[in-house]
Amino acid sequence: MKVILIEDVKSLGKKGQLVDVNDGYARNFILAKRLGLEATPKNLNDLKLKKANDEKVAKEIYEEAKAFGERLKEMEVNVTIKTGEGGKIFGSVSSKEIAEAAKAQLGIELDKKKMVLPSPIKTLGTTLVPIKLHPKVTSELKVNVREA
Repeated sequence: MKVILIEDVKSLGKKGQLVDVNDGYARNFILAKRLGLEATPKNLNDLKLKKANDEKVAKEIYEEAKAFGERLKEMEVNVTIKTGEGGKIFGSVSSKEIAEAAKAQLGIELDKKKMVLPSPIKTLGTTLVPIKLHPKVTSELKVNVREA
């Protein structure tokens, strides 16, 4: 019997996949636990329409992330930090502080977990911070670190 999976089923397939299973397994496990639907022409057509819609939505999200990435490259955030004699910095600038400064100065919400900082910023001056906006889109934000 052919079945369309509604949810991921271990060792069988992923959500939205069309799989061929034994009749008993389909009736007693997959259909009974609502993990899948019987592959009727109506259900196959619904699956096709849903996949087309999902692809359209994914493309729109990608385009939005790409456009936001282009705008983000032109933006700049200023962060101040305490310094001692000779310009020695006390502490460092983390992704959390950069996200808070971006919200306060630019009015944009950036997720600190999406910032790809190999280590916190420990020097004064300008640093380009890469930010993953989408699995296929990475942009950079210019961060100016100044002494307080």
